Amino acid sequence: MEIFHALNRGVDGRDLFRDDQDRIRFVHDLFEFNDQRPAPHMRAPSNIGGFVNPLIRRRLVDIHGWCLMKNHYHLILSERIDGGMSLFLRKLNIGYANYFNERYVRTGTLFQGRTKKIPVQQQAHFLYLLHYVHLNPLDYLSNAQNWRERSKSGIKSSSEALHYLATYRWSSYLDYAGYKNFPSLLSTSLFKDSLGNYEREIREFLKGAEYEEADLYEFAT
Repeated sequence: MEIFHALNRGVDGRDLFRDDQDRIRFVHDLFEFNDQRPAPHMRAPSNIGGFVNPLIRRRLVDIHGWCLMKNHYHLILSERIDGGMSLFLRKLNIGYANYFNERYVRTGTLFQGRTKKIPVQQQAHFLYLLHYVHLNPLDYLSNAQNWRERSKSGIKSSSEALHYLATYRWSSYLDYAGYKNFPSLLSTSLFKDSLGNYEREIREFLKGAEYEEADLYEFAT
């Protein structure tokens, strides 16, 4: 099985998601367009907590993780059929762009180009990738924006960071941590088999990036 980190952002850095209605629509699209059948006319999700579809769906990809930021998105994908990833991403981007342009009465390109697809070829990359995708929302948390600089103590409070992640609905973190959010989107077994208790794993990861007392003293002076 080949795993890919797929990401795309708004053209010229524009926001892709202006409010929760946009985010709900994109999450709905992640579910709706992951089907080998032609995309149906868009329908509003009847239940924000999940999707009910009585039909047997033939998925194009497995979605192992995801996160929505203001001006970009991250997906962790593997193909179920040859060419499935390209077809899924094309349907997803076109479908969401059509919705966005209609809602905001605009025309033209919404995304900066083709979705970047980065193959995951090393075990270390695989083990870090899900953390990386889920920790992106810390960019919006004061005193945690430097979380990527883990060796430089980039988080003031790991407990505060963990709490923030637990309140951020627009990623797969909650489903991995055992709190049902949008479980119908996900295939979690791959990472759960490798990482075990995910909430504990992410807590330990954040503690490793927390300021030490010496760091706090140096920062204060």
